[in-house]
Order: sequence, then C-alpha cells, then structure tokens
Amino acid sequence: QVQLVESGGGLVQAGGSLRLSCAASGRTFSTYNVGWFRQAPGKEREFVAAISWSGSGIYSADSVKGRFTISRDNAKNLVYLQMNSLKPEDTAVYYCAANRAVPPGTLPHRYDYWGQGTQVTVSS
Repeated sequence: QVQLVESGGGLVQAGGSLRLSCAASGRTFSTYNVGWFRQAPGKEREFVAAISWSGSGIYSADSVKGRFTISRDNAKNLVYLQMNSLKPEDTAVYYCAANRAVPPGTLPHRYDYWGQGTQVTVSS
C-alpha cells in the first residue's frame, strides 16, 4: 500500500517556475514507478511525466519536454516535478500516481495509487 500527497502548487505568472513534490508513505516506495498527471476543467486527465523506480527511466509528454523535469529521492520517499517556463495552458490540478508496471506507462488506468492533487494556476 502506498499513500501519496502532493504539494507545491500555487499561482504563478507565465514564464515562472514551480516545483511540485510528491511525498509517499510505505517502506516499499522505492520499488514503485511514479507518474505526474494533470487535469484542467472540462478536460480529461493527461500524462505529464513519469520516472521508473530506479530513476533510470524518464518519460515526458511532448508538451512539457524541455520545460518540466521529473526526479526522485528514494531515501526521502519523494518525487519532484520541476516546472519552468510555465504557460497559461499548464493550469490544472496536478496529481502524482504510482505503479509497478513495466514500463510505467502514460495512461491513468495503469496506475494503482493516486494523491489528492495540487492546483497550479498560471496567469498570463
């Protein structure tokens, strides 16, 4: 069982940066892949980035490549999403999720555990 809690969201101007954190409970967190997803009002939940349990596999959506970076610290049970050059279209609730699938995947249904989400709002 893994419990996930996101933090770090907020209001930022276009071009600014935020770093989201996903804190996990559970002794086996280091064996789980973690993905970040986002959902804007009226839209489906979409994949943002994922990192394998070891950190060796990193996957990013084309819309965020070059701007967002995912990383993890297994010693601290944390996964980060560094978001730079933010755009108004990045506005959404951001969720972290965990699974043990190989590869982690980009579809929400492949993930078994989810956090409650954190709001990111980018003003123009």
